[in-house]
Amino acid sequence: MSWRPTKTTPVFDTYWRLAAERQAMFFRRLAGQEPPWTDDPILREYKFTNAYRASDRVSQFLIRHVIYEGDQSPDEVFFRTMLFKTFNKIETWRTLAAKLGEISWREFDCRRYDRILTQVMKSKRAIYSAAYIMPSGGASFRFRLKHRNHLALIEKMMCDRLPDRMTEARSMQTAFDLLRAYPTIGDFLAYQYVTDINYSELTDFDEMSFVIPGPGARDGLSKCFSDFGGLSEVDLIRLMAERQALEFDRLGLDFQDLWGRPLQLIDCQNLFCEVDKYARVAHPEIAGRTGRTRIKQKFRINPEPIDYFYPPKWGINNVVKGGVSGKSGHKGKG
Repeated sequence: MSWRPTKTTPVFDTYWRLAAERQAMFFRRLAGQEPPWTDDPILREYKFTNAYRASDRVSQFLIRHVIYEGDQSPDEVFFRTMLFKTFNKIETWRTLAAKLGEISWREFDCRRYDRILTQVMKSKRAIYSAAYIMPSGGASFRFRLKHRNHLALIEKMMCDRLPDRMTEARSMQTAFDLLRAYPTIGDFLAYQYVTDINYSELTDFDEMSFVIPGPGARDGLSKCFSDFGGLSEVDLIRLMAERQALEFDRLGLDFQDLWGRPLQLIDCQNLFCEVDKYARVAHPEIAGRTGRTRIKQKFRINPEPIDYFYPPKWGINNVVKGGVSGKSGHKGKG
Protein backbone atom coordinates (compact mmCIF):
# COMPACT_ATOMS: atom_id res chain seq x y z
CA MET A 1 0.00 0.00 0.00
CA SER A 2 1.12 3.58 -0.63
CA TRP A 3 -0.13 6.97 0.53
CA ARG A 4 -1.74 7.69 -2.83
CA PRO A 5 -4.29 9.14 -3.29
CA THR A 6 -4.37 10.53 0.27
CA LYS A 7 -3.52 14.17 0.93
CA THR A 8 -1.41 14.98 3.96
CA THR A 9 -1.06 18.16 6.00
CA PRO A 10 2.02 19.55 7.82
CA VAL A 11 0.87 17.59 10.89
CA PHE A 12 1.78 14.37 9.06
CA ASP A 13 5.50 15.18 9.25
CA THR A 14 5.04 16.43 12.81
CA TYR A 15 3.73 12.96 13.70
CA TRP A 16 7.08 11.38 12.80
CA ARG A 17 9.14 14.12 14.44
CA LEU A 18 7.09 13.78 17.61
CA ALA A 19 7.57 10.00 17.66
CA ALA A 20 11.33 10.32 17.19
CA GLU A 21 11.83 13.06 19.77
CA ARG A 22 9.58 11.46 22.38
CA GLN A 23 11.50 8.19 21.99
CA ALA A 24 14.81 10.07 22.21
CA MET A 25 13.59 11.60 25.48
CA PHE A 26 12.85 8.11 26.79
CA PHE A 27 16.40 6.96 26.13
CA ARG A 28 18.00 10.16 27.48
CA ARG A 29 16.12 9.75 30.74
CA LEU A 30 16.91 6.04 30.86
CA ALA A 31 20.60 6.82 30.42
CA GLY A 32 20.51 9.02 33.52
CA GLN A 33 20.72 12.41 31.84
CA GLU A 34 19.49 15.39 33.82
CA PRO A 35 16.26 17.13 32.75
CA PRO A 36 15.09 18.67 30.59
CA TRP A 37 15.43 15.79 28.13
CA THR A 38 14.45 17.82 25.07
CA ASP A 39 14.80 21.27 23.51
CA ASP A 40 11.22 21.09 22.23
CA PRO A 41 9.26 23.71 24.23
CA ILE A 42 5.94 21.88 23.78
CA LEU A 43 7.32 18.56 25.03
CA ARG A 44 8.93 20.40 27.95
CA GLU A 45 5.72 22.06 29.05
CA TYR A 46 3.04 19.44 28.43
CA LYS A 47 2.56 15.77 29.23
CA PHE A 48 2.81 13.28 26.36
CA THR A 49 2.87 9.50 26.50
CA ASN A 50 5.87 7.52 25.29
CA ALA A 51 6.13 6.53 21.64
CA TYR A 52 5.74 2.92 22.83
CA ARG A 53 2.66 2.31 24.96
CA ALA A 54 4.38 -0.43 26.97
CA SER A 55 7.04 2.07 28.14
CA ASP A 56 4.58 4.31 29.95
CA ARG A 57 4.71 4.28 33.73
CA VAL A 58 1.26 2.76 34.21
CA SER A 59 1.87 0.06 31.60
CA GLN A 60 5.21 -0.74 33.22
CA PHE A 61 3.57 -1.11 36.62
CA LEU A 62 0.90 -3.33 35.09
CA ILE A 63 3.39 -5.59 33.35
CA ARG A 64 5.87 -6.01 36.20
CA HIS A 65 3.78 -5.73 39.37
CA VAL A 66 0.28 -6.77 38.33
CA ILE A 67 0.63 -9.33 35.53
CA TYR A 68 3.94 -11.02 36.33
CA GLU A 69 3.81 -10.89 40.14
CA GLY A 70 1.60 -13.48 41.82
CA ASP A 71 -0.28 -16.57 40.74
CA GLN A 72 0.05 -17.09 36.99
CA SER A 73 -3.15 -19.11 36.51
CA PRO A 74 -5.45 -17.61 33.84
CA ASP A 75 -8.15 -16.67 36.36
CA GLU A 76 -5.77 -14.78 38.61
CA VAL A 77 -3.85 -12.99 35.84
CA PHE A 78 -7.06 -11.94 34.12
CA PHE A 79 -8.66 -10.78 37.39
CA ARG A 80 -5.63 -8.71 38.43
CA THR A 81 -5.30 -7.18 34.98
CA MET A 82 -8.94 -6.17 34.69
CA LEU A 83 -9.07 -4.85 38.26
CA PHE A 84 -5.98 -2.71 37.74
CA LYS A 85 -7.01 -1.43 34.31
CA THR A 86 -10.54 -0.58 35.42
CA PHE A 87 -9.09 2.12 37.67
CA ASN A 88 -5.82 2.47 35.75
CA LYS A 89 -4.21 4.13 38.74
CA ILE A 90 -1.12 2.87 40.54
CA GLU A 91 -2.12 4.49 43.85
CA THR A 92 -5.48 2.68 43.84
CA TRP A 93 -3.78 -0.68 43.32
CA ARG A 94 -1.29 0.01 46.10
CA THR A 95 -4.08 1.02 48.47
CA LEU A 96 -5.99 -2.20 47.79
CA ALA A 97 -2.84 -4.28 48.17
CA ALA A 98 -1.98 -2.61 51.47
CA LYS A 99 -5.45 -3.24 52.88
CA LEU A 100 -5.97 -6.74 51.47
CA GLY A 101 -2.47 -8.19 51.69
CA GLU A 102 -3.06 -10.13 48.48
CA ILE A 103 -5.22 -9.22 45.51
CA SER A 104 -6.72 -12.39 44.10
CA TRP A 105 -9.90 -13.73 42.58
CA ARG A 106 -9.71 -16.70 44.94
CA GLU A 107 -10.18 -14.37 47.94
CA PHE A 108 -12.34 -11.76 46.21
CA ASP A 109 -15.04 -10.18 48.37
CA CYS A 110 -16.91 -7.48 46.48
CA ARG A 111 -18.17 -5.80 49.66
CA ARG A 112 -14.70 -5.55 51.14
CA TYR A 113 -13.26 -4.01 47.96
CA ASP A 114 -16.23 -1.63 47.91
CA ARG A 115 -15.59 -0.49 51.48
CA ILE A 116 -11.91 0.20 50.82
CA LEU A 117 -12.57 2.18 47.65
CA THR A 118 -15.45 4.10 49.22
CA GLN A 119 -13.18 5.10 52.10
CA VAL A 120 -10.56 6.39 49.65
CA MET A 121 -13.22 8.49 47.94
CA LYS A 122 -14.39 9.88 51.29
CA SER A 123 -10.84 11.06 51.91
CA LYS A 124 -11.13 13.14 48.72
CA ARG A 125 -8.64 11.02 46.76
CA ALA A 126 -9.30 9.93 43.20
CA ILE A 127 -9.56 6.20 42.55
CA TYR A 128 -9.71 6.48 38.74
CA SER A 129 -7.03 7.72 36.37
CA ALA A 130 -7.76 10.83 34.33
CA ALA A 131 -6.36 9.13 31.22
CA TYR A 132 -9.82 8.32 29.90
CA ILE A 133 -13.43 8.48 31.02
CA MET A 134 -14.95 5.28 32.39
CA PRO A 135 -18.71 4.81 31.86
CA SER A 136 -20.56 4.52 35.16
CA GLY A 137 -22.33 1.23 34.42
CA GLY A 138 -25.32 2.31 36.49
CA ALA A 139 -27.82 1.39 33.80
CA SER A 140 -26.53 -2.20 33.77
CA PHE A 141 -25.73 -2.95 37.40
CA ARG A 142 -27.91 -0.41 39.24
CA PHE A 143 -25.42 0.63 41.90
CA ARG A 144 -25.15 4.27 42.87
CA LEU A 145 -21.37 4.35 43.04
CA LYS A 146 -19.44 3.85 39.81
CA HIS A 147 -16.75 1.67 41.31
CA ARG A 148 -19.38 -0.72 42.69
CA ASN A 149 -20.75 -1.22 39.18
CA HIS A 150 -17.25 -1.90 37.89
CA LEU A 151 -16.56 -4.47 40.60
CA ALA A 152 -19.83 -6.16 39.63
CA LEU A 153 -18.73 -6.15 35.99
CA ILE A 154 -15.43 -7.85 36.80
CA GLU A 155 -17.23 -10.37 38.98
CA LYS A 156 -19.61 -11.16 36.12
CA MET A 157 -16.69 -11.67 33.71
CA MET A 158 -15.08 -14.09 36.12
CA CYS A 159 -18.31 -16.01 36.73
CA ASP A 160 -18.80 -16.23 32.95
CA ARG A 161 -15.38 -17.96 32.69
CA LEU A 162 -14.13 -15.18 30.45
CA PRO A 163 -10.45 -15.91 31.23
CA ASP A 164 -10.78 -19.40 29.74
CA ARG A 165 -12.61 -18.05 26.71
CA MET A 166 -9.90 -15.45 26.17
CA THR A 167 -7.15 -18.07 26.23
CA GLU A 168 -9.09 -20.09 23.64
CA ALA A 169 -9.52 -17.13 21.28
CA ARG A 170 -7.76 -17.68 17.97
CA SER A 171 -7.31 -14.00 17.10
CA MET A 172 -7.03 -10.59 18.71
CA GLN A 173 -10.28 -9.64 16.98
CA THR A 174 -12.08 -12.57 18.63
CA ALA A 175 -10.70 -11.65 22.06
CA PHE A 176 -11.70 -8.04 21.45
CA ASP A 177 -15.24 -9.15 20.58
CA LEU A 178 -15.49 -11.16 23.79
CA LEU A 179 -14.65 -8.08 25.86
CA ARG A 180 -16.76 -5.77 23.72
CA ALA A 181 -19.87 -7.81 24.47
CA TYR A 182 -19.92 -6.70 28.12
CA PRO A 183 -21.84 -3.67 29.44
CA THR A 184 -19.94 -0.33 29.57
CA ILE A 185 -17.12 -1.65 27.35
CA GLY A 186 -17.03 0.10 23.98
CA ASP A 187 -14.55 -0.20 21.14
CA PHE A 188 -11.90 1.96 22.79
CA LEU A 189 -11.86 0.16 26.15
CA ALA A 190 -12.08 -3.29 24.57
CA TYR A 191 -9.01 -2.55 22.44
CA GLN A 192 -7.08 -1.20 25.42
CA TYR A 193 -8.02 -4.20 27.56
CA VAL A 194 -7.17 -6.82 24.93
CA THR A 195 -3.79 -5.15 24.47
CA ASP A 196 -3.14 -5.24 28.22
CA ILE A 197 -4.19 -8.89 28.52
CA ASN A 198 -1.92 -9.68 25.59
CA TYR A 199 1.08 -8.51 27.64
CA SER A 200 0.50 -11.64 29.73
CA GLU A 201 0.89 -15.30 28.84
CA LEU A 202 -2.87 -15.75 28.53
CA THR A 203 -2.76 -14.80 24.86
CA ASP A 204 -0.01 -14.34 22.29
CA PHE A 205 -1.46 -12.21 19.51
CA ASP A 206 0.66 -10.24 17.07
CA GLU A 207 0.18 -6.54 17.87
CA MET A 208 0.32 -5.93 14.12
CA SER A 209 -2.77 -8.05 13.55
CA PHE A 210 -5.52 -5.77 14.82
CA VAL A 211 -6.20 -2.11 15.64
CA ILE A 212 -9.18 0.02 16.62
CA PRO A 213 -8.79 3.82 16.49
CA GLY A 214 -10.01 5.67 19.56
CA PRO A 215 -11.56 9.16 19.59
CA GLY A 216 -8.22 10.93 20.08
CA ALA A 217 -6.62 8.93 17.27
CA ARG A 218 -9.47 9.85 14.94
CA ASP A 219 -8.85 13.52 15.71
CA GLY A 220 -5.15 13.06 15.01
CA LEU A 221 -5.88 11.27 11.74
CA SER A 222 -8.09 14.14 10.60
CA LYS A 223 -5.25 16.57 11.33
CA CYS A 224 -2.61 14.51 9.49
CA PHE A 225 -4.74 13.81 6.41
CA SER A 226 -6.91 16.40 4.67
CA ASP A 227 -8.14 13.61 2.37
CA PHE A 228 -8.14 9.91 3.29
CA GLY A 229 -8.18 9.01 -0.40
CA GLY A 230 -10.83 6.36 0.13
CA LEU A 231 -8.81 4.54 2.81
CA SER A 232 -10.25 3.71 6.20
CA GLU A 233 -8.81 4.90 9.51
CA VAL A 234 -7.57 1.36 10.14
CA ASP A 235 -5.88 1.33 6.71
CA LEU A 236 -4.08 4.57 7.53
CA ILE A 237 -2.86 3.37 10.93
CA ARG A 238 -1.60 0.18 9.33
CA LEU A 239 0.20 2.20 6.66
CA MET A 240 1.91 4.27 9.35
CA ALA A 241 3.23 1.10 10.97
CA GLU A 242 4.27 -0.51 7.70
CA ARG A 243 6.00 2.57 6.29
CA GLN A 244 7.60 3.90 9.47
CA ALA A 245 11.19 3.21 8.40
CA LEU A 246 10.65 4.96 5.06
CA GLU A 247 9.11 8.00 6.72
CA PHE A 248 11.83 8.35 9.34
CA ASP A 249 14.46 8.07 6.60
CA ARG A 250 12.63 10.58 4.38
CA LEU A 251 12.76 13.17 7.16
CA GLY A 252 16.32 12.30 8.19
CA LEU A 253 15.18 11.26 11.66
CA ASP A 254 17.35 8.95 13.76
CA PHE A 255 14.57 6.95 15.38
CA GLN A 256 15.74 4.60 18.11
CA ASP A 257 13.31 1.72 18.24
CA LEU A 258 12.59 -0.37 21.33
CA TRP A 259 15.66 -2.60 21.18
CA GLY A 260 14.76 -3.96 17.78
CA ARG A 261 10.98 -3.79 18.18
CA PRO A 262 9.39 -1.35 15.69
CA LEU A 263 6.32 0.73 16.46
CA GLN A 264 3.29 -1.56 16.55
CA LEU A 265 -0.28 -0.73 15.54
CA ILE A 266 -1.22 0.15 19.13
CA ASP A 267 1.74 2.55 19.28
CA CYS A 268 0.88 4.22 15.98
CA GLN A 269 -2.73 4.55 17.12
CA ASN A 270 -1.60 6.17 20.37
CA LEU A 271 0.74 8.52 18.54
CA PHE A 272 -2.22 9.88 16.59
CA CYS A 273 -3.76 10.82 19.96
CA GLU A 274 -0.54 12.53 20.98
CA VAL A 275 -0.06 14.43 17.71
CA ASP A 276 -3.65 15.63 18.02
CA LYS A 277 -2.68 17.28 21.32
CA TYR A 278 0.71 18.48 20.07
CA ALA A 279 -0.85 20.09 16.97
CA ARG A 280 -3.15 22.22 19.13
CA VAL A 281 -0.07 24.28 19.96
CA ALA A 282 2.24 23.57 17.01
CA HIS A 283 -0.41 23.82 14.27
CA PRO A 284 -3.35 25.82 15.69
CA GLU A 285 -4.52 26.61 12.17
CA ILE A 286 -5.36 22.93 11.56
CA ALA A 287 -8.56 22.10 13.40
CA GLY A 288 -9.52 18.56 14.30
CA ARG A 289 -12.96 17.08 14.69
CA THR A 290 -13.44 18.21 18.28
CA GLY A 291 -12.09 21.74 17.85
CA ARG A 292 -10.01 21.55 21.03
CA THR A 293 -7.39 24.27 21.18
CA ARG A 294 -5.38 23.65 24.35
CA ILE A 295 -3.53 20.83 26.10
CA LYS A 296 -4.82 20.22 29.61
CA GLN A 297 -2.07 18.23 31.31
CA LYS A 298 1.23 19.91 32.13
CA PHE A 299 4.41 17.88 32.41
CA ARG A 300 5.56 17.14 35.95
CA ILE A 301 8.64 15.06 36.68
CA ASN A 302 7.85 11.90 38.64
CA PRO A 303 11.03 11.11 40.60
CA GLU A 304 10.10 7.47 41.23
CA PRO A 305 12.41 5.37 39.04
CA ILE A 306 11.12 2.68 36.68
CA ASP A 307 12.97 -0.61 36.38
CA TYR A 308 11.90 -1.31 32.81
CA PHE A 309 10.49 -4.74 32.16
CA TYR A 310 8.58 -5.85 29.07
CA PRO A 311 6.56 -9.00 28.34
CA PRO A 312 9.16 -11.78 28.40
CA LYS A 313 7.80 -13.21 25.14
CA TRP A 314 9.07 -10.08 23.36
CA GLY A 315 12.60 -11.26 24.04
CA ILE A 316 14.07 -7.83 24.82
CA ASN A 317 14.51 -7.80 28.61
CA ASN A 318 18.08 -9.05 28.39
CA VAL A 319 19.07 -6.11 26.17
CA VAL A 320 17.06 -3.64 28.25
CA LYS A 321 19.29 -4.55 31.18
CA GLY A 322 22.42 -4.60 29.06
CA GLY A 323 22.24 -1.27 27.28
CA VAL A 324 20.24 1.84 28.05
CA SER A 325 21.41 3.78 25.01
CA GLY A 326 18.97 1.99 22.74
CA LYS A 327 21.70 1.43 20.17
CA SER A 328 20.42 -1.90 19.00
CA GLY A 329 21.31 -1.46 15.35
CA HIS A 330 17.68 -0.81 14.42
CA LYS A 331 17.61 2.94 13.98
CA GLY A 332 14.56 3.81 11.99
CA LYS A 333 14.63 0.50 10.17
CA GLY A 334 11.52 -0.98 11.75
